[in-house]
Amino acid sequence: MGEGTGPEGAALIEVVEGVHAWVQPDGTWWVNNAGAVQGDDGVLVVDTCATESRTRRFLDALRSVTRGAPVRWAVNTHQHGDHTYGNSLLPAETVIIGQRAMREALLRDPIIDSCPPFWAPLPDWGAVTRRTPSIVLDRELTVHTGGRQVDLYHPGHSAHTPGDVVAWLPEERVLFSGDLLFHGLTPLVFMGSLEGALRSLDWLRSFAPAHVVPGHGPLFDSSDLDRVLAEHEDYYRFVLNTAREGLAKGRTPLETARSCDLGVFSGWDDAERIVLNLHRAMADLAGVEMDLVAALADAVEWNGGPLPTHV
Repeated sequence: MGEGTGPEGAALIEVVEGVHAWVQPDGTWWVNNAGAVQGDDGVLVVDTCATESRTRRFLDALRSVTRGAPVRWAVNTHQHGDHTYGNSLLPAETVIIGQRAMREALLRDPIIDSCPPFWAPLPDWGAVTRRTPSIVLDRELTVHTGGRQVDLYHPGHSAHTPGDVVAWLPEERVLFSGDLLFHGLTPLVFMGSLEGALRSLDWLRSFAPAHVVPGHGPLFDSSDLDRVLAEHEDYYRFVLNTAREGLAKGRTPLETARSCDLGVFSGWDDAERIVLNLHRAMADLAGVEMDLVAALADAVEWNGGPLPTHV
């Protein structure tokens, strides 16, 4: 059931007793899902939000349902600002956890300081500052919070990003997937690996979750797991096949994106991510570095203007 609904329709949803998801429609650019796990001795938060206002609404709603229980830990599922910029609004005593590569990437992230004009309206982060994890993991770490066990796992390779982490509750069978899963909108893989994202799908399936909190989009349960994973697999294979065809014809990523038919994927929000994902796939297939700025500029060109945001 929804609790603490915000002005954008954001809601704190109890997935199972004491485990909540903060779901923010419509899940597009900079609008993520987060969550929390309450134990007898405090709360573990899974991700924050992109802006001060969105993060404060999340934390206020969480404080209400947990009756002010202390937030003792927070885990970031990856480096991107929609999941990390609100870290600085957590209590000073909160211990933040992330994967080693994720921490290094957030330390270097320039967007929190000055967001480039690739989006419109330009996000207003508010009073947030860079705050990185003080504890890092490589492959796995377990947090015990008052009788609850939360297992943190890295897939062992780059996928959505090099430093992805899922939060898994083995007793409750709840999986916080971060951006390894997008539900109902276009996945983004341009700062990771298409091949790695594809490999991560069987790994995610192996958890056999009863409930999934994706990084973006509506929650879903075991009855929809195979469908959601199959949609991701179809999309990733489509991008990889399109990238191979584009390279064979000597096309640029933008030319390749303009010449391809998105078909069943055309109705997904953030369809312009085809350009970004092709930049990643074609760079990896060619064995060259991807130009991040050029990829975003091409996405704006394909879109006919800045990428829309709702932050």
